[in-house]
Amino acid sequence: MRSTRWLAALSAAAVASIGLAACGGGGDSAGESTSGGNGDEVMLEFAQWWEPELPDGSFRALMDEFEKENPGIKVKLLSGPYASTKEQLVAASASGTMPDVVGLDGAWVSDFSKQGAIADLTALMKDNGYDDSQLASQIAIDGATYMIPVVNFVYPMFTNTTLLDEAGVSAVPTNRSEFEDAAKKIRATDSDVSGWALPLSLETPNGIQNDVMSWVWASGGTMLTKDGKPDVANEDVKSAAEYIKGLWDAGVVSPGAFTMKEQDKVEDFTNGRVGFMIDSLAHINTIREGNPDLAFEISAIPAKDGYTGERGMPYASWGIGVSASSEHPEEAWKLVEFLMSKETNATLANDAKAFPGNNEAVPAFVNDDELFKKAFEIWDSGTPANEFTGLPVAETLMREFDEPFQKYLNGEMDVDTMLKTAQDSWMEEF
Repeated sequence: MRSTRWLAALSAAAVASIGLAACGGGGDSAGESTSGGNGDEVMLEFAQWWEPELPDGSFRALMDEFEKENPGIKVKLLSGPYASTKEQLVAASASGTMPDVVGLDGAWVSDFSKQGAIADLTALMKDNGYDDSQLASQIAIDGATYMIPVVNFVYPMFTNTTLLDEAGVSAVPTNRSEFEDAAKKIRATDSDVSGWALPLSLETPNGIQNDVMSWVWASGGTMLTKDGKPDVANEDVKSAAEYIKGLWDAGVVSPGAFTMKEQDKVEDFTNGRVGFMIDSLAHINTIREGNPDLAFEISAIPAKDGYTGERGMPYASWGIGVSASSEHPEEAWKLVEFLMSKETNATLANDAKAFPGNNEAVPAFVNDDELFKKAFEIWDSGTPANEFTGLPVAETLMREFDEPFQKYLNGEMDVDTMLKTAQDSWMEEF
């Protein structure tokens, strides 16, 4: 959901304005306690990229509702595209001038927390008597929460049901053996059709997160130790790597995997060239618009044969945090609590076509569309899983796994050497 459609529309002046506000220069400063001459009024600044990606006026309407429920607190939205927001927050983090409340990507959390730029939310929750059992997930560093996912964009398995039928497979696969069998049968139907799209571009290596480690998480596995250190040579990861290698050797993976990016796999799936892909639920409407006649289904990612535990479901989030330098942490927390409340969170998730961060909230859109309804059932019955969130230099870690993984698939390394190479590289980053 990191849309770039607003980049062209946002003028240089607007970007500069966002930067000045986010860094405390010009206009109202972060945490300013006056507005319209009322010395008792607190002005919270909230920097995020969400407002431009939501229906016009919908996010401001939520802020108006918050202000109505909390007299004396006003919210100034500092809104821009994802990339611009990231740049401004990185600069603000380095200078200690973070806005009071910030939208966060999980990949930023480690650096911001180490710089002391974002507050310990565990302490804020405790100070305010907040029951965190309603939160679907929290992003913690060294035992303290620094980011709460507000809404989540899930990555299930997409299946081209027409290709599945043509291959003589009667049901969407639920385990690894069924998936391998179906992928092979789909590949055998047509030389121009592949079983599974696997994007492994080193330029944008998030395929390691979404398309490789997702097989680990789907069966309750992990790539980390209990204290959050790298553990990519364990049996969970080894099993998934060997399974993918088997699919590779069987010729069911789409051509050009080593340079394929996420948008490439979506294009292949939309055009009916591949039977399966793991992808963001956000692309359902993109696929429908690109090929209205395509028959497809979504499901949980297949698990190890015989696995009966909760399925880990890869996801990306709009996260939220509080500035460690805010002069009004209590008021800032009230805004976080408002956004995570059952009703508000359901409304925001519905507007974003995403899944709520409050595990009691149910967005209306899941009842309006069968695929979204099924996706919500998958999400609700599983557990959010993305162990790259909160790690230092997350994209670098993906790339450092991707490089030896490509050599392993090509037959240039054995699995143990590949995993040790990745493990050693990751340990250097930690």
